[in-house]
Amino acid sequence: MTDPGYIQLYESGELEQRVQRLEARLEHCDICPRRCGANRLNGEIGSCNAGKLVAVAAVCAHRGEEPAISGSRGSGTVFFGNCNLRCVYCQNYQISQDPERQRPNQITPSRLSNRMLYIQNDLDCHNINLVSPTQYVPQIMRAIYEAVPRGLNLPIVYNTNAYDAVDTLRELEGVVDIYLPDLKYASNSIAAKLSDVAHYVPTARAAITEMYRQVGNLVVDSDDIAVRGLIVRHLILPNELAGSEESMRWIASELSPSVTVSLMAQYYPRHKAMEVPPIARSITTAEYRRVVNLLDVLGLENGWLQGEGSRDYYLPDFNFEGHPFERG
Repeated sequence: MTDPGYIQLYESGELEQRVQRLEARLEHCDICPRRCGANRLNGEIGSCNAGKLVAVAAVCAHRGEEPAISGSRGSGTVFFGNCNLRCVYCQNYQISQDPERQRPNQITPSRLSNRMLYIQNDLDCHNINLVSPTQYVPQIMRAIYEAVPRGLNLPIVYNTNAYDAVDTLRELEGVVDIYLPDLKYASNSIAAKLSDVAHYVPTARAAITEMYRQVGNLVVDSDDIAVRGLIVRHLILPNELAGSEESMRWIASELSPSVTVSLMAQYYPRHKAMEVPPIARSITTAEYRRVVNLLDVLGLENGWLQGEGSRDYYLPDFNFEGHPFERG
């Protein structure tokens, strides 16, 4: 297997330059599309509820991701605290929507670097899986920069809600090996109602297009483990609120029918979802089958279908110390 691209970028000096550029942007933060302007270097908190330090809620070998990500040894998952969206149904709401609770979890990029090496050397995972990384891109890049001379050589997975700024993503080219974005909505008004975000659709589509430009279609090794490429996740919501048909048509026509799609059926009304009647239930079999059939119609043949009974398995509990998905 060839070395990840970030090693060559480190050796050429390019990685250090990118780290410096990204860190400078924290002074008037424009890392994500909200571009709130907070001086995070001086202790101000951005609209994402993140500051200068990195909130890390959990680090574990996750065996519940897509088969090409988890493999046989698990995906070395770093669950970051806080988020630049406010999804009323967020399954990770315990860490994404409770900034006060995340304060004790704040660490420096150097400590994050240590955890990356722990994933590689102690957990022996296939990759480093960065969950909700958007608000911490500068710190993540610093951590990778510090870990390379200490032997880091695992592929990097960027596991995101896709509300990412293209200019930030461009700094990740050659660093991220596998992009794993959600494509949540096909309607800006629904995105505003359910995730408190403006212009989600054009922003996420532009971000995913840039990701695809960087890494292309999914490439796996001889053991069917992902080494490079794009995997687009789509969570089916009740009452067709995710706009599944429009989003799948966009992938097929504007990206490629060859793009790998991970169709998720795990929706469960958590957090504030019971207060929003259209999403206060799980999806039906008919809703699930409709989207599955659509994949066939559009020729989207690469990827995975999550089983209808998956929601119970995929509910994390971050009150449990250690692994949020393995509670013994």
